Amino acid sequence: MSDANFIQRIAESIQIHANARQVYGDPVERDGTTIIPVARVQWGFGGGGIGRGAAERGGGGGGARAYPAGFIHLRNGEAEFRPIHDASVVALAAVGIGGLIAGLALAKILRR
Repeated sequence: MSDANFIQRIAESIQIHANARQVYGDPVERDGTTIIPVARVQWGFGGGGIGRGAAERGGGGGGARAYPAGFIHLRNGEAEFRPIHDASVVALAAVGIGGLIAGLALAKILRR
């Protein structure tokens, strides 16, 4: 199997298994309103080989993750994306910014 075929097979498998439908299922329609789930999907893969002929060895691997990003709300011909905010990400960003500010203040105090 060529490297291009190997990579193509991995990419096709990821495309099938790492998507919003796998995370949430199909869009839902009730009383004229449709909700379409939206996910952030990330993936990565790699591979390599060594040797020539019968002694050739190689391998590869990869992974994917999907997590909620929001949903699209369709009603009366209007579409609106509504994000899902992860409180842990906001808290982590606040802690990081607070740490940066504290570090800058400490550096300024120590310079005196």
